[in-house]
Amino acid sequence: MQKQQTENDLKKEYLRGYRGHVRRIKRIESELAELRVMRATMPVNNDGMPHGSGQADLSGYAAELDDLERRLIKERYERIVTYQDIACRVKKLKSENEKDVLFYRYIAGLSWWEIAEKMSFSERQIFRIHGKALAHFQVPKSFLGKIKDVSECQ
Repeated sequence: MQKQQTENDLKKEYLRGYRGHVRRIKRIESELAELRVMRATMPVNNDGMPHGSGQADLSGYAAELDDLERRLIKERYERIVTYQDIACRVKKLKSENEKDVLFYRYIAGLSWWEIAEKMSFSERQIFRIHGKALAHFQVPKSFLGKIKDVSECQ
């Protein structure tokens, strides 16, 4: 029983990876927006004369902005790769109900009751379908070592 629980926990962790990318993207976008607001409210003196410490240095702002934009691009790319791999693995399931439950839960991020409502089942039945879907779902062998290998699904 413990082995099955550990295996299911690993499968859930793998499937939750997509929503983690979504959350990180939203957080980086919020950080970028906050940084831009702070920049917009910085006092600027455009008289062409050098100023002391009262004048803001924009090099730190530019570096931080560049770093956040690079992180955002990387996170968006990783989100796409993760989505493609999870979607491919979900499509390999035979049961449409199992596909729907995994998609709604781990890609769309719906709660159990929302999935039940959308599929016209009870929550209890959704839990049963979810259990069967996990039993049939195959994570990449390399995920055991926490290294993604999407080649198995392409």
